[in-house]
Amino acid sequence: MKGPLFYSKILLFGEYGIIKDSKGLSIPYNFFKGALKSDHKNTAEAKKSNLSLRGFAEYLKNLQETESDLVTFDLEALNKDVSNGMYFDSSIPQGYGVGSSGALVAAIYDKYALEKITVLENLTREKLLKLKTIFGKMESFFHGKSSGLDPLNSYLSLPILINSKDNIESTSIPSQNLEGKGAVFLLDSGSTGETAPMVQLFMEQMKQEGFRTMLKNQFIKHTDACVEDFINGNVKSLFGNLKQLSHVVLDNFKPMIPVQFHKLWKQGIESNDYYLKLCGSGGGGYILGFTEDIQKARKALKGYNLEVVYNF
Repeated sequence: MKGPLFYSKILLFGEYGIIKDSKGLSIPYNFFKGALKSDHKNTAEAKKSNLSLRGFAEYLKNLQETESDLVTFDLEALNKDVSNGMYFDSSIPQGYGVGSSGALVAAIYDKYALEKITVLENLTREKLLKLKTIFGKMESFFHGKSSGLDPLNSYLSLPILINSKDNIESTSIPSQNLEGKGAVFLLDSGSTGETAPMVQLFMEQMKQEGFRTMLKNQFIKHTDACVEDFINGNVKSLFGNLKQLSHVVLDNFKPMIPVQFHKLWKQGIESNDYYLKLCGSGGGGYILGFTEDIQKARKALKGYNLEVVYNF
């Protein structure tokens, strides 16, 4: 058995901000993917994944008992498949901010949820919010508190615009200009980041009035502007706002930026060759980069692997 493929995602804008009602924009990233498999592979990865699925199946049983009006699963089929060695075969790196647990959650919901909301039906705002709520509860098994956005993105395989906590919609983004010099890229930090401790740190910082003010007046302001610019294809304005956003992150989210990247981050802002921002919760994994000239960025970031995900 091999299930359908579910893809990774990139939260282009909105990390941390969406916890406090900023706008956000999340896009599917088809380079990494995963699928449920039952082919009796005895690799260490398959065994580890199967073990994790056993725990997840138990968690879903409890979830169903407490939230039966929200979601129910064919637990018998799930447990049978898990005891037969089913695992999630995935190329999505874990701890990299590209939604490894999100794809798994989407795959499990797709295969085992009863009365599921399908991608083919008319996805009203209510349905999207219900899916997001279900996915948030499901994904909480993997890292404490989840917004449900990553699995939603993986499940729908569509760009998602977050207007606020209770207002999300699938959206379209400008077509890529494959000949364009401008690009969004991923920069590998070479280490993994854990979501839960980073979010905890953010929540601690939120207790300080100064941090809350900065978040509202600077971070959210520039994030919202970037989302608007990106969706509307206002490239010039986008890079102006990106520069501001990159600066705000460097000044106020330092613990979320791997130490060895502080200098590169600053260098980008000063040279205007590229601007860096967090990809997901930070602390490691990928860092997102934006540039108006990919060749300039490659030159400035010589020695680092730049993975282009979108061309302007």
